[in-house]
Amino acid sequence: MSKSYHPLIRRPYPRVISLVVPIYNEAAVIPLLLARLDGLLNQIACETEIILVNDGSSDRSMDLLLERAEKDHRYKVVGLARNFGHQIAATAGLDCARGDAVALMDADLQDPPEIVLKMIAKYEEGFDVVYARRIKRDGESVFKRFTAWIFYRMMRAMVHKDLPLDTGDFRLVSRRCLDALKSMKELHRFLRGMVAWVGFPQTNVDFVRPPRAAGTTKYPLRKMLPLAWNAALSFSALPLRLSFYFGILLIGIAAAYAGYGLWRIFSGEYVVPGWLSQLVVSCLTSGAIMLSLGILGEYVGRIFEEIKQRPLYTILMTANMENAGKERETYEDELTGPV
Repeated sequence: MSKSYHPLIRRPYPRVISLVVPIYNEAAVIPLLLARLDGLLNQIACETEIILVNDGSSDRSMDLLLERAEKDHRYKVVGLARNFGHQIAATAGLDCARGDAVALMDADLQDPPEIVLKMIAKYEEGFDVVYARRIKRDGESVFKRFTAWIFYRMMRAMVHKDLPLDTGDFRLVSRRCLDALKSMKELHRFLRGMVAWVGFPQTNVDFVRPPRAAGTTKYPLRKMLPLAWNAALSFSALPLRLSFYFGILLIGIAAAYAGYGLWRIFSGEYVVPGWLSQLVVSCLTSGAIMLSLGILGEYVGRIFEEIKQRPLYTILMTANMENAGKERETYEDELTGPV
């Protein structure tokens, strides 16, 4: 299936821009982050808000954020009541954003804030989603780069065919795209897949990903694997289909072994009566059944969690968020003609 064609309609420079930054135990990098964000604010030619979401950090991250919010009202702080995870923290920030264009970035400065300026230029061209694509990853081991390469290609195969490769959550979305995202209330969230699913004109800006400015990564391999599993279960029935195909494979193996056993019998070779065949077939069928039930159980468990309809997150405190929880006044994008 080919990609949908979207005619691009130029739009004016956004009236308000929101930057959403989820933060978890980043006290070491926050002073560096705030300095870079100050520099970016001086280059953006409209009203800008920076929404810093503290995801239940156990260090002094919240204190540092509140200090900045007290000095500069452009910085807004949302403190979650506990650690809900990166995707939920990002969702909390997006829910509070009131910008015409909203950028989501990580706090470790591996997402250079200055790239937002290039994203805004693409937004003006008429794109509703502008994602940052990593063409090089500095300061990372060969193993890290290899596992990241595998991760993104698995996600495209299992989650969505249009999921961009070599991109994280660093992206800018238009208000109408964000409103579509906010209508999706599922508990198990994979924002990259959700953005690809809603559609809208999308493009990329390339950048070289720098090393982490300070601290340690919050997404080692042991967290990347659960993220991949969550994305696969949230967006695809492929794991269920794989269990079906695995069952077909086991039937084929059992049939092949039966043929081999008959060949040995007819050729006069000795065969232990029944023992090996029963052992192999029993192990294969039992393993297939347990695997299929386990995958099915994952889906049933997610259904159980979704039907409880709990809120995605709870907020402990905020700073400079006078409009938090209020619906933003909607408007139609001003169109200035085709590209």
